[in-house]
Amino acid sequence: MRAILSTFVYLLTFRFRRRMSLEIELLALRHQLGVLQRTRRHPPMITPADRLIWSWFYRFYPQSLRWLRIAKPETVIKWHRRGFLFYWRYKSRRRGSLPRVVKDELRRLIFQMYSENASWGSGRIHGELQKLGYKISKRTIAKWLKRMPPRPPPGWRTFLDNHMHDAAAMDMFVVVTMSFRLLFAMIVLSLDRRKILHVNATEHPTQNWLANEVTEAFAKHSRPNYLIRDRDRSYGRKFSERMRELGIREHITAKQSPWQNMYVERAIWTIRRECLDHVIIMSEGHLRRLLNKYVDYYNHSRTHYSLDQDCPTPRPQQSLNDGNRIISIPQVGGLHHRYERRVG
Repeated sequence: MRAILSTFVYLLTFRFRRRMSLEIELLALRHQLGVLQRTRRHPPMITPADRLIWSWFYRFYPQSLRWLRIAKPETVIKWHRRGFLFYWRYKSRRRGSLPRVVKDELRRLIFQMYSENASWGSGRIHGELQKLGYKISKRTIAKWLKRMPPRPPPGWRTFLDNHMHDAAAMDMFVVVTMSFRLLFAMIVLSLDRRKILHVNATEHPTQNWLANEVTEAFAKHSRPNYLIRDRDRSYGRKFSERMRELGIREHITAKQSPWQNMYVERAIWTIRRECLDHVIIMSEGHLRRLLNKYVDYYNHSRTHYSLDQDCPTPRPQQSLNDGNRIISIPQVGGLHHRYERRVG
């Protein structure tokens, strides 16, 4: 009984296979006929769709190569292998791909990490991205980093960022009086909050005068570890000796490079634009009084972009409930004003 059943199943399967083979053969021949009728040339022009169809025939029924007349069997095998390669390449990309917006954002973040960190490579960036929840391979990061230009060596900006809280800057500038005398004003600036620590003026900036002024500046404030200045000969040996006595290391900028002391240069430009350009200086005492008034306004009232619109000496922020009347407080002889809320 079991043998009869097995024989019946074999005959049924054989008949089904025979029928399926005839149907596939008929489809293959009709397709070749359609290609010949469509092109009407020799050799016939085979499109990518035709290659896909014959790759499908070979994939599910390898014996179909016996009925092929418009191309060689080895050509179909080559098509199939190429299609298999494209298929798995597409499948791999699709499985691990990210949306276009997320990919662009991730690429910008990788370039930012590479630019902002001196010794980071693909491994460090990969670890940081994992902490941020991004699923990306180290190999992809390394491939993107190859498009980055060589990383420049750390410059003065990096030095200032690393020593901002322990550094101060110093410089002098010239002011012309009404009688065309030249007065020299000096300024000492703290780099962490852009606060002006000391300002003074004289007609003869000797090294002894500068040494005494810097001593007075750091007697009222904490001493920094570094002081940035230019190569003016007025500083001299006495000034350097006083710096060593105070335990402050001097960083002297290069010749004709004011950009290396950019923060104090910007402060001097601000003093000129907001104060000295609007006043005629009468004497040394007049200049000293005017500078002290402006320094008080600069440190306690004037808001700074780099400090999130705060002052070097933090200024309390008022709310609408602090008063219904806004008053104007003149400062620097009325050149500038400070505004506060008052009750009533």
